[in-house]
Amino acid sequence: MQKERHSIDRIGWLRAVVLGANDGIVSTASLLLGVASANATHQNILLTGVAGLVAGAMSMATGEYVSVSSQSDTEKAALAEELDELNTDYHGELHELTSIYISRGLDVTLARQVAHQLMNHDALGAHARDELGISEITTARPFQAAWASALSFSAGAVLPLMVAIVVATQWALPAIAISALASLAVLGGIAARTGGAPLVPGIVRVTFWSALAMGVSSGVGALFGLAIA
Repeated sequence: MQKERHSIDRIGWLRAVVLGANDGIVSTASLLLGVASANATHQNILLTGVAGLVAGAMSMATGEYVSVSSQSDTEKAALAEELDELNTDYHGELHELTSIYISRGLDVTLARQVAHQLMNHDALGAHARDELGISEITTARPFQAAWASALSFSAGAVLPLMVAIVVATQWALPAIAISALASLAVLGGIAARTGGAPLVPGIVRVTFWSALAMGVSSGVGALFGLAIA
């Protein structure tokens, strides 16, 4: 039988990719806008953008790996504890699983039958899924998250950096801001559509907060430029 696929199946990689690309665009564009607002030269703007891309990609990869590894360690510890309980108190764990199914709406007899059948098939898997909430969909994958975050951040950061490269310095501020917000709106729409979420709220959410971040960065850069002028 063919396995039915749902939007939730993509949550593992979708989160890392969307977060990475969004952060790549926002942080790099904000960095470029801040430096450009301080009246930096074109060369310094580009140098700042490249440095921000490299540092941001490495930071995203490291952060995701550490965070997801911690989640993975927690899951492994919980599974080891559950396995020990199954080995020392199998009937108690059977009663616990039965109680879970009763709380979800099954009558006592059916709940006991389901718990018994599932534990005969895969006791640890049944408890991992229904007691601990650990499944194949939500299982932590540190390397997958790290690579996805680094690559998606780099892809996002390249967009405002390319604009800074091809646009003259005097037009850098509006060009970077407009292109970044347009890219973020598209990204928000893609993420919402891929995840099966409403389209408009996803676009509005990402563009509003990104515009705020870039506006603050640009303002700080302008103040700094006035201070050293």
